[in-house]
Amino acid sequence: MDFRPLGRTGVQVSPLCLGTMMFGAWGNPDHDDSVRIIHRALDAGINFVDTADVYSAGESEEIVGKALKGRRDDVVLATKFFMPMGDDPNRRGGSRRWIVKAVEDSLRRLDTDWIDLYQVHRPDPAVDVDETLGALTDLVQQGKVRYIGSSSYSGSEIVEAQWTARERRLERFRTEQPPYSLLTRSIELDVLPTAQRHGMGILTYSPLAGGWLSGSWSADSSPISPARQRLAARFDMSLPENQRKLEAVEQLQQVADDTGVSMIELAIAFVINHPGVTSAIIGPRTMQQLDSQLPAADAVLDAAVLDRIDQIVAPGVTINPADTSYGEQVLQPALRRR
Repeated sequence: MDFRPLGRTGVQVSPLCLGTMMFGAWGNPDHDDSVRIIHRALDAGINFVDTADVYSAGESEEIVGKALKGRRDDVVLATKFFMPMGDDPNRRGGSRRWIVKAVEDSLRRLDTDWIDLYQVHRPDPAVDVDETLGALTDLVQQGKVRYIGSSSYSGSEIVEAQWTARERRLERFRTEQPPYSLLTRSIELDVLPTAQRHGMGILTYSPLAGGWLSGSWSADSSPISPARQRLAARFDMSLPENQRKLEAVEQLQQVADDTGVSMIELAIAFVINHPGVTSAIIGPRTMQQLDSQLPAADAVLDAAVLDRIDQIVAPGVTINPADTSYGEQVLQPALRRR
């Protein structure tokens, strides 16, 4: 597996990043099996692992910690903070108070002395960005964190954070983690070019659109996993947006068949073929799922294939806004004209 520069950090990472959201109660509760899957990914050449404190309430980080024993130096380890970790309103968000607590909890669960990439899981409108960057800068200076990154930041939020870091002489976000797939292309309009201009690495999540592009979703499907139940608008088949997604998937399957690759390979290869993308985060729950996703690292899509994809889902278009972390914000009353 070839390696790519993670922005301008000097760190080299694999084009596939192993996402671990499905390890633990949200997906695969078998710790030993989850560890075997992680080891298989590492043995296949993946050197980039992404998790978050909120995944199965910290259980995912614990599993990753077990899997990396004896292999920690060979892995670029990323985790995230921000999401609620209990009912206490101060155990969440981007405040200094929470960040200094959250990082210690993650370090303990991961059983490591440092985190390579520590990311804000979402922007926090209630907290000044220099508050967040100031706390993260201290963690870098203390050696607990090597680099910092953002996740699901809009183009304007990326620019504001970069400007604030420069003006306050703070550590800047070196990476952005947005959603991106054949069905979810809105980041092509602003997020990707903005991040590229600022020399940021991009690790995209959900390249299979929550199972829509893996062959596991049909008109008769219903959200049964805890993760999917939390995101019902993405899977409710009574919604016209999801009906349009089904139609697009059928057409994309034909492209995959004509190209001689699986739909999974087409979907992931599409993401990592974008010049602004560093790594695509894959999130297998089983060994079989991992093995079906690994070949995408070597799949090549020529211009004719990309043109056919663009005819099915136009560049910059997201069929169902609920599939992104940005869609809901546009409809908030405070952002409306009236």
